[in-house]
Amino acid sequence: MKAGIVGLPNVGKSTLFNCLSNAKAQSANFPFCTIEPNVGVVNVPDPRLSKLEELVKPERVVPATVDIVDIAGLVKGASKGEGLGNQFLGNIRETDAILHVLRCFDNDNIVHVDGSVNPIRDKETIDIELQLKDLETVEKKLEKVKKAARTGNKEAQKEESVLAQIKEALEQGKSVRAVDFSEEDYAEFVKPLQFITDKPVMYVCNVDENSAVSGNKYVDQVREAVKEENAEVLVLAVGTEADINELDDYEERQMFLQDIGLEEPGSSKLIRTAYKLLNQQTYFTAGKKEVRAWTTKIGSTAPQAAGVIHTDFEKGFIRAEVIAYEDYVSYGSETKVKEAGKMGVEGKNYIVKDGDIMHFLFNV
Repeated sequence: MKAGIVGLPNVGKSTLFNCLSNAKAQSANFPFCTIEPNVGVVNVPDPRLSKLEELVKPERVVPATVDIVDIAGLVKGASKGEGLGNQFLGNIRETDAILHVLRCFDNDNIVHVDGSVNPIRDKETIDIELQLKDLETVEKKLEKVKKAARTGNKEAQKEESVLAQIKEALEQGKSVRAVDFSEEDYAEFVKPLQFITDKPVMYVCNVDENSAVSGNKYVDQVREAVKEENAEVLVLAVGTEADINELDDYEERQMFLQDIGLEEPGSSKLIRTAYKLLNQQTYFTAGKKEVRAWTTKIGSTAPQAAGVIHTDFEKGFIRAEVIAYEDYVSYGSETKVKEAGKMGVEGKNYIVKDGDIMHFLFNV
């Protein structure tokens, strides 16, 4: 799964990307320094893995990961190909969720592409470009569907009605994610078109160090502006996070965090939130060779979760042995969980829960 970092030039996207991944995107005080989308594979912080490692003592531990894509700064007119518009919009389309970075700090040494700090205007600039691109998509599709609808094709008429609803919303400056659809209409007519403004979004308010804990007036403006959107808002002092990242010593990093009033790096919180934004959850496999976190969609069945490990596991699924994480920790080992009768044996219809420790039996 991929989350794409977007925003205007010079708002801190590449600095944030560097904080999140071990890759070092070029970070400079001018637009378009990120020409190709940089992709970082980022570990999802999960204290449960450390606890399982302590109990199982495996040869290795493998965390869950999320791909973070650093996409170059969008500018006005991107939907018409301004700047590097078409390429950027194509890169965003390939992601599963959007991390929209907004500049919420004053600093005369860092140029703002529009001359002043105003996160709401910046948000609208990006929103309009994404909505215009989606409008182009829906208009092209409508042209084709209308021809079929005129012949009396009931399915085409239904699709035309849904697409017209999307077109109207976009023309009013609303995003596709703000439109209500029935589950059936969404699955059949909306999802296949991969609208950019249908992707879940998190607004990352990039603040100065003094605002890292409780935000500032700019953050308040953002929260007010997005309250109808059902979007996450995260406050992050990206420059400070970058400084913390430079420290090699764990103790030093913790002291730095405590000094500014944070319990953990904001980047850890962002990765976990992005993971949830992508509708993902974690289950574990735990044995002497390896303790591993696996990523599966929330609502997955046991065979679907098994398929994440290998397609053969899903095809030949027989049953799953399942232990709740809390039970594993409480009893201290798989053997003791079994003795206490706390291990479930589940079939094909079992819905996997976050934190389940699973062992699959299959036959191909």
